Amino acid sequence: MTLRLLTLALAAATLMPAQVKLPPFTKKTLPNGATLILLNKPDVPLITVSAAFRGGAEAEPANQAGINALTVELMRRGAGARNAEQFAEALDALGATLNTGADRQAAYASTEFLARTQNEALALFADFLARPAFPEDEFKKALAQRIDASRAAKDNPGQAIASYYPSFYFGPGHPYARPLSGDEVTLANLTRQSLVDWHKRMFVGRNLILVAAGAIDEATLTPQLEKLAAALPAGEAWQWKQKVAPPAHPEPRLLLVDKPDATQTYFIIAMPGIDRTHPDRTRLEIVNTLFGGRFTSMLNDELRVNSGLTYGARSSVDEDRLTGAITLSTFTPTETTVKAIDLALEVLNRLRTKGIDAEQLLSARNYIKGGFPTSNLETADQVARILAELEIFGLNKGEIDDYFSRLDAATLEQVNATARKYYGTGPLQFLLVGNAEKIRQDVQKYAKKFKVQSIKDPGFSIPAF
Repeated sequence: MTLRLLTLALAAATLMPAQVKLPPFTKKTLPNGATLILLNKPDVPLITVSAAFRGGAEAEPANQAGINALTVELMRRGAGARNAEQFAEALDALGATLNTGADRQAAYASTEFLARTQNEALALFADFLARPAFPEDEFKKALAQRIDASRAAKDNPGQAIASYYPSFYFGPGHPYARPLSGDEVTLANLTRQSLVDWHKRMFVGRNLILVAAGAIDEATLTPQLEKLAAALPAGEAWQWKQKVAPPAHPEPRLLLVDKPDATQTYFIIAMPGIDRTHPDRTRLEIVNTLFGGRFTSMLNDELRVNSGLTYGARSSVDEDRLTGAITLSTFTPTETTVKAIDLALEVLNRLRTKGIDAEQLLSARNYIKGGFPTSNLETADQVARILAELEIFGLNKGEIDDYFSRLDAATLEQVNATARKYYGTGPLQFLLVGNAEKIRQDVQKYAKKFKVQSIKDPGFSIPAF
């Protein structure tokens, strides 16, 4: 062991907790099929109550992409006896917050409030969940805003490429092949009644995971949450699609989305990845941290620090219910497009052929351990999110309690084998947004299967090619 490595190891032993543990929690199934999870975290006088409804984008009809996110947003624009303005004012008067969103697995809503306002805050949350009004005027306003935002995204290549990516990588017919918020094509298919029907079908007890974390008093909170959940009909549980083949791309493909006024090229390079419960997930997190998951990564060092080709480069690993991708992404001036892509591929090949060393492995472990508690277990809302995620993916508390042990158990040989297994394997998939006239000829070398699509075409759907 080198002196530098020994110093790092000693520092890690001093600063890093030996292990992280989820605080004790209780879980039970309610009469209407809802799952109720309670965790007492009394260090701050705040309570978070989070509701997750299984289904998410995976459950959406392809021609109604974005319905989940729009529905959960509209639920706060008038609920119970309050219109949108009155509902917002009632939240503000309590000093409470309400956040909503949707991902590929679920629609989410969470409220945070002071323990002393528990009764009033839960009454609002109950109206939100079970008695949304879906006012026609608010629906039209929210729909117009989202359609405008979808169109405006094409003025920002960084936003646009993220919206094109699902259709490009996953392909027609795959549940993940559309942006989570939809686009101007799919959103235009929605009506107020669409949202009413969607809420009736998906926001039901058998789909609900209700989590409360914070300074809770179980004796008073439990019956209130049971009553809140009981206001929802049991309904029919969303049945996950069991036979969805991962995207199969037998050869490299390159899609160039033409934005004639672009002065920079944004690009994503994708390769086959894993799902959320894959046994390689912890080792992949180590590799990805070093490759492009933090500022001091291989990708960022080469493309930003050493070459100055970009302001930032990163990589990520999809961890959803269905198999996703590993991606690297960045942007560069139009004239350095090929130079940046070539350098990114060089770094990718270096990781695959040369791997990482013991010092890098230790650095990645320390980095992950140092950030994990504050990013995931420090606040009540973080813990509530973790508990809902474990339930959605069918994971147990060992996912958290044994996390540091899994990091420590990953040997250098195993981590390098993981890098060789995933990074740079399989035909690479290239998605670019930029000025086609200036870069088309040069970037065709990356894939024989090559296509140009105008950014002016409606929506973000990519025809098969």
